[in-house]
Amino acid sequence: MAAITSTLIAIAGVVLGWIAIEIACKPCLEQGCKAIDRSLNPNYDPNDVVSYNNIRTPLITSESNDPVVVASSTTS
Repeated sequence: MAAITSTLIAIAGVVLGWIAIEIACKPCLEQGCKAIDRSLNPNYDPNDVVSYNNIRTPLITSESNDPVVVASSTTS
């Protein structure tokens, strides 16, 4: 009987530990799942995606209405 009790306690500990890791790492795991889904999608083209939250998004684009950008692009 002690072996069954110890086994059930160990299984419950593993399950609770797994749940705690899932809750603690949820944002990171969601981003990882999205990245895996994008990499497995044959129709995904990273050049088509416009994300303003991306750190690599250029701050100045050719479609900008800023007079400084327009003036500097027309003089060159």
